[in-house]
Formats: sequence, structure tokens, C-alpha cells
Amino acid sequence: LYFSAQEGVLFFYHIKSLQYEVKICADILQPISSLIFSPDYTVLLLVTDQGTVYTYKPAHSGEAVKLLDACSSCFLAADFLTPGNKYCVSVTTSGEVQVWFLEDATCLSKLNLDIEVGII
Repeated sequence: LYFSAQEGVLFFYHIKSLQYEVKICADILQPISSLIFSPDYTVLLLVTDQGTVYTYKPAHSGEAVKLLDACSSCFLAADFLTPGNKYCVSVTTSGEVQVWFLEDATCLSKLNLDIEVGII
């Protein structure tokens, strides 16, 4: 079980029978608003309240890597494009939808919705 705390810490709970172990996986120093696993569960996207997107690879047990940084508008949400886990789509609060190549954070495509976006 992965979860995040308000302080920007990503935790992993390993639950086995009636026992559990807690591990701190990453500390990104920004409150995390959402966690999204890739379809094959090899990559975890972390979206922060400040609009930054990080990737975390559980099998490598390394630090979270900053993928996308909020520029003129905060990233509101991100998710993987399936099949696979090479691409993700994001939406900003200003209504810009973008498709990203995850290996090098290249923006492949953009679409401006011409409307502000919010979470309901």
C-alpha cells in the first residue's frame, strides 16, 4: 500500500498477515495531491499541490524524479496513456492538455481547452 502525507512524504506499507512494516520511499517537500500507478505497476506518478509531477519506480527504491514542473499554470492532474507506461497526459488549471514522453519529459502534443479547469 502506497500513500502520501501532507508534508510530501511517500510511504509504503508492507502488510503480511497481521503484521506490517512502514517504509519512507521519497520526500519531495511538497504536499502530494494524487498518486497514479502505470498499468503495469512499475512507475508511480506523484502530482503535488504546487503542480509539479514526479515519477517514482518502486522496484528501484530510489528517489522520486521531477518530471514536469509547473510553469505558467499548475498541473492539476496527470495519468498514464495506455497501453504501456511510456507516455502520460496532464491537464493544467488554465485548461491546457499535454501529452508527455516520460523518459525525457518531452512534450509531444498540446491542446488548449480555452477554459479553466478544476477538481470537483
